[in-house]
This record gives sequence, structure tokens and C-alpha cells, in this order.
Amino acid sequence: MSARRLLQILVPSAAVGGWFCGVFYERRRHIYHSNLERGYDFCSEISKFEKWPGIPVFKSVYAATPFSEDVSKQNSLTPTNRTAQIMKYGFPGMANLRSHNDFILSYDQRNRVPYWVFEHLTPESVKKNDAVDRSKSEFFEDSSVHQFFRATNKDYLGSGFDRGHMAAAGNHKFCQEHVNETFVLSNIAPQVGKGFNRDSWNRLEKHVRKLLFNYPNVYVCTGPLYLPRRESDGKVYVKYQVIGANSVAVPTHFFKVVVCEEKSGGLHMEAYVMPNQVIDDNTPIHSFQVRGKRLRYKMFGSKCSS
Repeated sequence: MSARRLLQILVPSAAVGGWFCGVFYERRRHIYHSNLERGYDFCSEISKFEKWPGIPVFKSVYAATPFSEDVSKQNSLTPTNRTAQIMKYGFPGMANLRSHNDFILSYDQRNRVPYWVFEHLTPESVKKNDAVDRSKSEFFEDSSVHQFFRATNKDYLGSGFDRGHMAAAGNHKFCQEHVNETFVLSNIAPQVGKGFNRDSWNRLEKHVRKLLFNYPNVYVCTGPLYLPRRESDGKVYVKYQVIGANSVAVPTHFFKVVVCEEKSGGLHMEAYVMPNQVIDDNTPIHSFQVRGKRLRYKMFGSKCSS
């Protein structure tokens, strides 16, 4: 077949194909905006892709589903309602989402730790439950993450770091399954043990739970940070250790953002940034609280300020 004849076939075919694509796009755009006005749940459509082999898509997320403002009237075990409750104030991002029964996370495939983890705490979810035993829970790999990007327990073995929860086990005492799920390694990041994870970080987690004495709903976003530091040559670097065969990144800091709902409908917010290092037990938690729109870190030669 000559080149001229080939062009005579391809050019009309491309034109027709482009026309069909344009019509399809405009139709889908019209349907999208029409359904958006009616409050259609687009996120639930993602579940259809789970049936396609070879496509690593996260579990179904239903954050767009309308829900009652009265959380107590909803069945907390219904995934649609629960996810909508947890993500009431929106998603920080949509990358590699994992939807669990009582928390949502976004997974960082490069660093083998979460980008962020979101929780919705209520007095019911954190109260003492004799039927729940944390000692029965074991750390386990996240099978929804491809093994090339997955952290394993061997990565932490002998590393000198704790497997630190982002969604704290103590925040999810509604049932044993909820506690067990917090031990998935996609909810974990390397933390200094004595002096941080088991002490200051634990005190911060307890402080967040105590907020429920004054607020009926507390929303928590937690995650790792890799902050820059000025070194002796005057230049600023971002440096962090990695551990294990899978090079799991060790964060330099961790953040926790807390939004508390008042019974009157008002909001109270607290935000914390803590260095991943041994912290003196006499250091008050609120000394790590971030205030104002901008934070200047000590590593740049100035004290934290708003």
C-alpha cells in the first residue's frame, strides 16, 4: 500500500475518531455537571475498577455521599456513612487512598509510609472497651500495595525505630477489628521509640482523646514530614535516613492537625509539629503547637513564631 493511499485511510479515520471523542467528552461533561447538582456519589463508581485485574485502585471511597449532620443517627459500621463522616471536611489529596472501617489514609509509595491519615473521633470510639485487647493485634503488610512499594516488618527489624501508628490504636476501641486495622504497615512510620513514640508522641495522642471531654466530634489528620535544615556550609538540605531492604523513609518530624466541633456548631483547631527525636519528658506538648499562618523553624536559625 502506498503512503498516499495510507494517508487517505488514516486521516478520515482520525477525524471521525476525534469527532466521536469530542461528542463523548461533551456528553460525559454534561452528565457530570448535571449529576453534581443532584449530589450524585461519583466516588462510589471507583469500586467498579476493583474488578479490573492489574489496576491497583484503592478501596471504594464514598466521601461525596450526602449524610445526616446527626452522626449518632448513622450506622457507624456502614462504609458509605463512615467514610463520609471521617472526611467531612474534605480530602487533603487523592493519591493512593485506602479506606478502612474507622480511618482513611493516603499512601506514599516512594517512602513506604503514609502521606496522611484521617480519623474522626467520638466519645464512643475511644472509650474503654473490655472486649478489645491491643495485645491481640499484630503488624501486617498492606496487601493492597504492590510488593515493590510495600513496607514489611523485616524493614523495621533491628532498625532501632518503633513502628509508629499514625492512626493511634487507642483511638479505635469500638471493636477489635478497628484496632487490628491500625496495625497495617501503610498506617505506620518509623519513630524514635524511647523518648518519643512511647512518651511525648503518646502524650499528644492522649491529649487529642481528652478533647472529647469538651467536644462531641474531633477530626484528626496525622502524617510525616521531611523538613529542611541548614548545615555548616550554609546551605539548606532535606536529609533523612532510610531503613530495611525496601528503604522505608524515617521522617524528620511528624504533624498532627486537630479540628474540634463544638455543640453550638463552632470549630476549634490545634496543629502540632514534633521532631522525630528524643524529647525531654518535662517539655509540654503545647510547646510544639503551631500558631498563625507561617512557621519559622529553629533549623533556620530562629525560634518558632507565628
